[in-house]
Amino acid sequence: MLAKEILKGHVGKTISLSDDQFDYFYSFFKPAYFKKGQAIISEGDKVDYEYFVVQGCLKSFYINDDVKMFILQFALPTWWASDYNALYNQTRATISVDCITDAEVLCLSGEDREKLCHELHPAEYFFRWRTNKGYVAAHKRLLSFMNNNVKVRYEELMNQYPELYNIVPKHLIAAYLGVSRETLSRLHQP
Repeated sequence: MLAKEILKGHVGKTISLSDDQFDYFYSFFKPAYFKKGQAIISEGDKVDYEYFVVQGCLKSFYINDDVKMFILQFALPTWWASDYNALYNQTRATISVDCITDAEVLCLSGEDREKLCHELHPAEYFFRWRTNKGYVAAHKRLLSFMNNNVKVRYEELMNQYPELYNIVPKHLIAAYLGVSRETLSRLHQP
């Protein structure tokens, strides 16, 4: 029941649904549990779901031909993660999603999301709003990469999400910032 209340609080920040409407909305989600290190999506997979994080922390990442990892996103509770290109365009995954910690998620299929949007106008508004917020966040991150040095990017990340430093291993924060673990250690010194 906790997962339902967390999702209800998250959705309720954007739209108003009656209890019956929310029960219908929630009926499309399937709970899933993953262990630390477990893959949710691997490159090349068919992607059927997006994942709402109830508890735990996920990472979305890409590994290039030189076997260098690039972290695209950390997903903390009330965040969403998937390979959206693969989900929306029905292609194979080009990124991977796995668990930094044990995680509880709610899974929503692309087909069910579309059905919800068609049948429940506030749901369509919610998903459009969430997609727009995600686009803006990605845009801001890209601009920060183009305009700021690593120290500024690190400070932005820690100011916005201070809990990350205690949850996410340092080598993953370094991969998110595009620096070595050693560089990250120098940046974090008091």
